[in-house]
Amino acid sequence: MKLLCLFLARLWFRFRAFNTEVLQTPGPVLLIPNHVSWLDWLFLYAVLEDDWKFVTSATTAETTWVHKKMMVNRRTFPVDTTSPYAAKRMAEFLATGGRLVLFAEGRITLTGSLMKLFDGTGFLIHRTGAKVITCYLRNARRVPFVRHKGWTHWFPRVTAHFSVALTPPPLPEGTRSSVARERRTTWLRDAMVRQQFEVEQSFGPQNLLAAVVDAARQQPGKVVLEDVSFTELTYRRLMVGADVLGGEFRQRLAPGAPVGVLLPNVNGTPVTLLALWSLGCVPAILNFSTGIPTMLQCAQLAGLKSVVTSRMFAQKAKLELTPFLDAGIQLIFLEDIRAGVSGLTKLGKLLKHTVACGAGLNPQSAVRNPQSNTAVILFTSGSEGVPKGVELTHANLLANMRQLMGVLDVTDHERFFSAMPLFHSFGLMAGCVVPLTNGFYTFLYPSPLHYRVVPSAVYDKACTVMLGTNTFLNGYARRANPYDFNSVKFLIAGAEKTQDATIQTWAKKFGVRILEGYGATECSPAITINSRLEPKAGSVGRFLPGMEWKLEPIEGVAEGGKLFVRGPNVMRGYLNPDANAKFQALGGWYDTGDMVKVDDEGFVHILGRLKRFAKISGEMVSLTAVEDALAGAFPQLGNKCEIAVIAVPDEDKGEKLIAVTDQPKLTLEDIRSVIRGKGMTNLCVPREVMIVREIPKLGTGKVNHRELQAYLNPPKPAAS
Repeated sequence: MKLLCLFLARLWFRFRAFNTEVLQTPGPVLLIPNHVSWLDWLFLYAVLEDDWKFVTSATTAETTWVHKKMMVNRRTFPVDTTSPYAAKRMAEFLATGGRLVLFAEGRITLTGSLMKLFDGTGFLIHRTGAKVITCYLRNARRVPFVRHKGWTHWFPRVTAHFSVALTPPPLPEGTRSSVARERRTTWLRDAMVRQQFEVEQSFGPQNLLAAVVDAARQQPGKVVLEDVSFTELTYRRLMVGADVLGGEFRQRLAPGAPVGVLLPNVNGTPVTLLALWSLGCVPAILNFSTGIPTMLQCAQLAGLKSVVTSRMFAQKAKLELTPFLDAGIQLIFLEDIRAGVSGLTKLGKLLKHTVACGAGLNPQSAVRNPQSNTAVILFTSGSEGVPKGVELTHANLLANMRQLMGVLDVTDHERFFSAMPLFHSFGLMAGCVVPLTNGFYTFLYPSPLHYRVVPSAVYDKACTVMLGTNTFLNGYARRANPYDFNSVKFLIAGAEKTQDATIQTWAKKFGVRILEGYGATECSPAITINSRLEPKAGSVGRFLPGMEWKLEPIEGVAEGGKLFVRGPNVMRGYLNPDANAKFQALGGWYDTGDMVKVDDEGFVHILGRLKRFAKISGEMVSLTAVEDALAGAFPQLGNKCEIAVIAVPDEDKGEKLIAVTDQPKLTLEDIRSVIRGKGMTNLCVPREVMIVREIPKLGTGKVNHRELQAYLNPPKPAAS
């Protein structure tokens, strides 16, 4: 029977199993696989010895005689799942040296992703001291015999990947049984997510173009992109567009050269990125919100000789591009390329991709130099200094995508709405890389500042995944109808601190929970994220799989420390020589510059940027914490009352705080009252209020603290 199952699995699914030697581990031992299809038992039965027993439900076994035949036999361990003694029976069996296969999710997944784990498994691990082997059934979610509603096809290639025998770390003396059960369950889930990530890293496509082509071949007719022109692009049309554009670029660009991309969130931007990757070129995506002088600085830093842009976009954005020409940089307009492509060329490419979607694009050409493997150059926001050029590799971006896919329970039917600009790492990852490599529909919107239009667009397109920053989410909340976001399942916030007032507004007005994450351009960008399976209010979530972290104590800060991270998603390096030298000297660690604390459950709490701490009377005060306390605290002054807090030198106490606001009616006494009412010390109370017409912002919605500081410290006139 076992040989027959193995033969059928290999015949139908080209099945292979890896690290099967670990299955010889003597009991007590638990084998915990992900549960994705009705055929999971087949893949496991084909490689397990006879003394392994599958835990089954005695209740479900009574459904039909077929169920009973399958679930009650010499290879199974039936338990009454409604009985509190079920876990005790399994514990007794393990105590005798037994070996059990247990689907800890308790059901076949309805999402295609790992669902919740029942803490009875944590109880077994804690009670018996059994070793644990996790198993990742790769691609089993694509067999036809599943419960999720996503796409499947006949005879996908399925592989089983077994971990080494794992032993959980010891718990502190006196840990309560209920806490131990939760900790062991969390540990198990982390191990399963980490294994999924590591397997996908090893067996999945190794560059972005290959990943997109692979997804396109699975569903060539699926609509994956749409923009404000309401032009829908299927994977096939996307591949044709990238192939045609790549052919035109080949005549204008040097292979492997860095190429500037100056485009908004429209269909043409992902097409341009794919076309450039097909030539081995490295896109350097310019932040048009910073203005021409800063963009020219970035272009010179990246060594750009050419910039791909659009005349229509330049006109609408009122960008005068002549300085690029004056600097010797070639401008390539997409309108000119489109006008020069013949109908015969388009037809030829269409026929090629109809026969085999993606056939005209060679994924291997995306990596001309495997040592550098740079996929994209992005530029930091420059909120506290001159923007730095960040080199992110194909491996960096794919790793971050897989880290996110391991912890978010997204389905094949998710519909992304992305108004976050693609020049920002948050927008690029969540609004482009994740959807295109996984086959999700994405609606690209050109500006997150259209506070009235964005909610209507999300409603019209019934989007389930939405991206935003605290500033933008506040803007949408003020203008939107309570029903506009009824379809949103995942509201992912990042790029700046999400204030408690924003979280409460979205929960009360729209019934939507904000999943706050934390990251940096240098980390592709995600470092931590809250998920629907593991949320914690007030935190930015837990570290993504594959990430290492450490805290450096800072004098004057009682808890937490400065965060350093290391992992496969951390950048190759900076273009700026000085900054890059400092980064390389850390041996792969990235200094985030942020003060954080990590609680006992592994959730990260941001205390603020180290540069955004003021030292007052010898104590460190977080400016971010003060801003958070003041956010939404003055409803009597109207919906729009923004407050930023900055620090300036003070002769008496070292530094003092100044509250900057666009609300002229706000008084210092109002601010003092709120700060004291929230239990904060007098050191947190601003000494002055400064009224400005508008608080300066970056393109991502973050406060431009560098410009704000310049208001208070204008440059001194040169001596005559």
